[in-house]
Amino acid sequence: MAVRAVRGATQVDADDRDQILEATAELVAAVMARNELHTDDVISVIFTVTPDLTAEFPALAARKLGFHEVPLLCATEIGVPGALPRVIRLMAHIETDRPRSDVQHVYLRGATALRLDIAQ
Repeated sequence: MAVRAVRGATQVDADDRDQILEATAELVAAVMARNELHTDDVISVIFTVTPDLTAEFPALAARKLGFHEVPLLCATEIGVPGALPRVIRLMAHIETDRPRSDVQHVYLRGATALRLDIAQ
């Protein structure tokens, strides 16, 4: 087993608690499915949000999906002028037999614009 990092991002329409939880749950579920992971494979997850999202912690969505024993961290990104607004990002550290080139990074909703080079 190797330790790898998998990235992902999604975008919401508004700083709304339900939208943040729904979009984060969708993102986490997609990362897990595309990489054939179980929660025991996840070492930790770092969530970041753009400064315009303050209604809820994205980690709550992961907890609701069963990430009870996985260390989770939420942080606010630096406010860069012109950056895509209302974005939730994650970086999950995982144990996997996949080579780095086979790790599937996931970009959903409006956040696909952040990585047009990655097929969605």
